[in-house]
Amino acid sequence: MTQIVDGPPVDVAAAPWPSDPVEAARRIGAEVAAPTAASVDTEARFPQETVDALAEAGLLQLLVPPEDGGTGGDLRTAMRAVAEVGRHDASAGMILAMHLIQVACLVRHGSTPALRELTAEVGSRPLLLASATTEAGVGGDVRTSMCAVQTEGGRFQLSKKAMVISYGEYAHGVLATARRDPDAGASDQVLVACLPPGLQLDAIGDWDVLGFRGTRSLGFQLEAEGPAELVFPDPYAEISSHTMLPTAHLLWSALWSAMAGAAVDRAAAFTRAGARSNPGAAASSTRLAQLVIRQQRLASMVNDAAAQYAAVSDDVQGTSTVGFTLAMNSLKVAASTEVAEIVTDALRICGMAGYREGGPYSMGRLLRDAQGAALMVSNERILRNNAELLLVHKGLS
Repeated sequence: MTQIVDGPPVDVAAAPWPSDPVEAARRIGAEVAAPTAASVDTEARFPQETVDALAEAGLLQLLVPPEDGGTGGDLRTAMRAVAEVGRHDASAGMILAMHLIQVACLVRHGSTPALRELTAEVGSRPLLLASATTEAGVGGDVRTSMCAVQTEGGRFQLSKKAMVISYGEYAHGVLATARRDPDAGASDQVLVACLPPGLQLDAIGDWDVLGFRGTRSLGFQLEAEGPAELVFPDPYAEISSHTMLPTAHLLWSALWSAMAGAAVDRAAAFTRAGARSNPGAAASSTRLAQLVIRQQRLASMVNDAAAQYAAVSDDVQGTSTVGFTLAMNSLKVAASTEVAEIVTDALRICGMAGYREGGPYSMGRLLRDAQGAALMVSNERILRNNAELLLVHKGLS
C-alpha cells in the first residue's frame, strides 16, 4: 500500500541547496547523482539519495505556482533541471521528468476542489507522483483503455492492470487513465488521481532490464477508490494533446540531449588525453568535431521545439492541430534515435577505454540507458501515428 508522506511543509529557503532550481539541480547532479549512479544501475535500485536531495531543494515542486506553495518555474526551467541531473544519472533524471509531467497536468487541468487541494499539497510537501497510462491488453496504446471508472454516491472505483508504473513502489500518488465509465468507448478516457489511503499497488513481475534500471518500472495491479472529484473534468484526449504529450516529449528530449552531451564530454576527455601523449593523432579529433556538431544540432532541435510549444501552450486549439502533434511526435522520435547514435559513436572514439566498465571514459551505462529512449512510447507506434496524420495534413509548416 502506498502511503502519503505525513510531515511538515518543506522550507525550501532552509534547504542546503541553492534557491535557483537549475543551479540546485546542477549541484545535486554532481554531488549526489554522480557518486550513486553506478550502484543505482548495478543494483537496479531507486535513486533514493538523489530524490531526497531533489525534495530538499524544492525541485519536486517545480511547475507548481507559488500561490499554491510551489517553487514556480516554467517548462524550460524544468527541462534544464532534468538535464543537469540526468547527465550524471539518467534514471534519476527520468524520474524527475516523469514526476514533473504529472505535476504539469495537475496544475493545468486539476480544476475540481479536491484536485486543487492536491495541487496545494504537492506544492507544500515533497510528494512524488507517478503515471499509469499503459494497460494489459491494449498493446501499448496509451490512448486506449480497457478498464473503466465506476462512480456512485460521489465516489469512484478503479481497477487497472498497469503494465508499467515507473517508481510505483515509491510514489505518493498515481495519475491513471481509464474509460470514462463502463459504457464509454475505448478512447473516451479520463485521468484519475489515485491517492492513499484509497490506493493499493500490487507488483506484477520483477525488474531486471537493460537500462534506466533505477526507474523501477514494474507492472502493478492498481486498485483505487476515492472522492469522484479526483477524476479530472477535462477529457484525457485534451489533457494529452495540450499538456501531457508535449511536456513529456520535451522533458524526455532534454534528458536525452544531456545524455548525448555527457557521452561527447567523455569522448572529448579521451581525445585530449590521447593528444597529449601522441600530438600527431588527428583522426579521433576529427571524429569528435563531427560528433560535437551532431550533439549541438540535437540540443538546438530540443530548444526550438520548446519555443514552439511555449508559443501555443495556452491555446488548446493550437496544441490540438495536426501540425503541432506531428512536430512533438517527430521531436521524440528524432531525439531518442539521435541519443543512441551519438553515444554509440562516442564509444567508437573511446574504443576499449569506453567499452570497459568503471573507467572515466566508460560508455556502458549511457549506452544501455540510451537504448530505452526509443522504447518509451514506441517509436514504431509514433511513426505509424504520424503516417496516418500525414494522410490528412496538407502542409508541414
